[in-house]
Amino acid sequence: MSKRVVIDAGHGGNDYGAVANGIIEKDLTLKISKYIKNRLDDLGIESTLTRDSDITLNPTDRVNKVLDIYGNDSDIIVISNHINAGGGDGAEVIYALRNNDVLSKKILMNLNNAGQNIRTNYQKRLPSDPSKDYYYILRNTPNTESLIIEYGFLDSKGDDVNLLKNNYEQLAESVVKSIAEYIGIPYNVEPSYYYTVLKGDTLWSIARKFNLSVDKLKSINNLNSNLLSVGQRLIVSENSLSESNTYIVKKGDTLYSIAKKYNLSVDELKSINNLGNDTLSIGQKLIIKDNKIENKVYTVKKGDSLYSIARRFDTTVSTLADLNNLSSSLLFVGQKLLIP
Repeated sequence: MSKRVVIDAGHGGNDYGAVANGIIEKDLTLKISKYIKNRLDDLGIESTLTRDSDITLNPTDRVNKVLDIYGNDSDIIVISNHINAGGGDGAEVIYALRNNDVLSKKILMNLNNAGQNIRTNYQKRLPSDPSKDYYYILRNTPNTESLIIEYGFLDSKGDDVNLLKNNYEQLAESVVKSIAEYIGIPYNVEPSYYYTVLKGDTLWSIARKFNLSVDKLKSINNLNSNLLSVGQRLIVSENSLSESNTYIVKKGDTLYSIAKKYNLSVDELKSINNLGNDTLSIGQKLIIKDNKIENKVYTVKKGDSLYSIARRFDTTVSTLADLNNLSSSLLFVGQKLLIP
């Protein structure tokens, strides 16, 4: 049986978790968990959330939810998402005594590639019975492969607060990449100019989040109404409509001829452009994600980091690392990097 994933958003309801610097742990863990769930869905990896809203789960309820979803088997991966406190800086992963450290190491490496400092991966034993795990979510899910991810410190004196507020999706993407690599599922990066609609989203809330007007959001997505569906992908960056990755429909064009020209299927072309039928009009602008676009080359300068370069060019650290076959975040002055 293929691996399945239970994603646990730590805390919730009247259990706020840690709170500092405008970050509430229960809210951020839910955002991270929903992001991971949506991306695993994209990759065809079966997954479920222990909570998808702001509800209270006591330890027994939480463990029962984990075990009730898929059972208590070794092919189940349990990811419990948390935000640390205590004034430190960086991410850490705790893995169960029964499991090896392969997945935890992979998660830390990919978090580091996403610009986060990393502390360590470790196991922790229950003082009263050292044969058991200290944390109940690991201890009471005995046959699963269970991990706790602490994405950073919300009371950090370093850069954790900024990363948690502004870069949490890239940190969550690192976990998605790690899971895919670990279980042998082909991994592809979600284009940075897409947004996946979540429960409760409206055109207004999404437009506001990405500094667009509702009319502009509808226009670049070819939307004729305000109706949205959970899981729907929306284009949320006008930069995605540059001349290099758009096509203007001409007389005689069909979806098939355009898709063939740009090495896409008709279904892909319709999905990218939110088209509900095969009808085209002359002058219509279509997004075609032209794969012929060449990468830019950037020369590393003193003080550069993968994180700063990724921000400068509106991409992600993981994308830079993959494109340049980087196994660590270390750079040297004069190094040439490909920029997508």
